[in-house]
Amino acid sequence: MRRKIPSLQALACFEAAARHESYTRAAQELALTQGAVSRQISVLEEFLGVALFRRTRHGVLLTGRGSEYLNQVTPRLQGLEQDTLDCMSSRGQGGIIHLAAVPTFATRWLIPRLPRLKLAHPQITVHIDTRTRPFMFAETAFDAALYAGTPEQVSNWAGTRATRLMGEVVVPVCSPRFLDRRRHLTPETMALLPLLQQSTRPAGWRQWFDAAGVTAPNALAGARYELFSMTAAAAAQGLGLALVPRMLIEDELARGELVVACERALRGERAYYLVTPERADERMSIQTFRDWLQQAAQDTS
Repeated sequence: MRRKIPSLQALACFEAAARHESYTRAAQELALTQGAVSRQISVLEEFLGVALFRRTRHGVLLTGRGSEYLNQVTPRLQGLEQDTLDCMSSRGQGGIIHLAAVPTFATRWLIPRLPRLKLAHPQITVHIDTRTRPFMFAETAFDAALYAGTPEQVSNWAGTRATRLMGEVVVPVCSPRFLDRRRHLTPETMALLPLLQQSTRPAGWRQWFDAAGVTAPNALAGARYELFSMTAAAAAQGLGLALVPRMLIEDELARGELVVACERALRGERAYYLVTPERADERMSIQTFRDWLQQAAQDTS
C-alpha cells in the first residue's frame, strides 16, 4: 500500500524556506538552485492540495495552513535527523542514551568518568544536554536526567523513578587574596565580606550562617550566578566568597585558584539523582548506566 508521504527533499526545502522566508537562502543552505527549491515546494503543494507560501516583496511568507504544517513537520524532521545521528554514532550497535544533566555536575563529575564507562560498556553512547529543572519526559527525547534536588522535589517529579547517587556537601571558598596572612576566615568575618549568590540556591548562604550560629544581614545580598562553575570562577577572580559543593571544585583547589575560606561545611538535604521515566520495559542500556553511576558515586564518597 502506497503511503501518503511526500519526498524528504521536498520537506527539507519547505522547512528551510519557511525558516529563512526565502527560496534563495534555502537553496544556499541545501546546496541547490533557487529553481530547484521552488520546484520541490510546488510539487509538495500539489501533493498536499494546499498553498504553503505566499510571495512578498522581500521573499515568501507561510500561509496559515503552511504554518500549521511546519509546526507538525519540523519535530518529525528533527527526530529523523536525531535517529540518523544516533545510528551513525553507535555504528548500529544501539545503546544510545540521551541524558539531561545539571551542567556543572556533568562537566566536573560525570564527563571525567565517561572514559571508564566506555571501557566497561563500549556499546553505550551518552549524549548530554543541560537541564536544571524537572520536565516532562514524554515531551522530550531524553531517556534520563541527572538532577540535583531535595527528596521532596524528586518525589514530586511525576511519572519518574529516582535513584539517589550521592549527597551534597558545600563549603565556602574564595580567592587566596581574601585570606591575606590568615589561614582561614571566621564565620563572623565572612558575614562582612562580599557573598556570591547561586540563583538556583537562593537560601544557601543564610542556611550556612544559621548553622554557624552567626547573624548575617547580607546573607541574601550579592551578585547572582546560575551555574556553580560561574560562581566558582567569580570567586577565583576575587569578586567574593562562594558556597559550592566541594566535589565540583577539586581542580581549582588543587591549582590554588580557590581555597577553603572556613572549614565549616554544610551537608544539606540536596543530593544528586538519576531520574528516569517510570516504565515496565526499561532498556538494558539504561539499567546498565544506572548500575555504573551508582558504583561511580560510591567510589567518589
